Amino acid sequence: SAADTQAISDMVRRYIGEHALDKGRLPTVKSAAHMFRTVCYNNKDRLMAGIICAGWDPVKGGQVYSVPIGGTCVRQPFSIGGSGSTYIYGYVDSAFREGMNRDECVEFVRTSLSHAMARDGSSGGVIRMVIIDEDGTERKFVPG
Repeated sequence: SAADTQAISDMVRRYIGEHALDKGRLPTVKSAAHMFRTVCYNNKDRLMAGIICAGWDPVKGGQVYSVPIGGTCVRQPFSIGGSGSTYIYGYVDSAFREGMNRDECVEFVRTSLSHAMARDGSSGGVIRMVIIDEDGTERKFVPG
């Protein structure tokens, strides 16, 4: 549920803060994804949430991890989730290419989400995108 996802995110945000205080640096993306996995697995009988954890770190660069319900952690080239994702699996399988540049990635995400929103009434009416790279984060807003 959305509430469970928020609760898990709040817990992991706290663990990331503790890690940063203890180690003097933020954890790697893989470590953050495994924090999500641990929280999801340890609460699998109480919380129901699938998580996508993505980011950039100086060790492995850009990464995407999927943590499905139950607490497995899988690194993938991309991940989709939510009610609208069932409508776009064919599109993302055909449109995704390894090695896309930044603009191609932004267009891939925008088009994918636009297709999901067109088919699924619960997918929202706008796109809030965050681009994460070695320079930090950039937020984009695309009206529906």
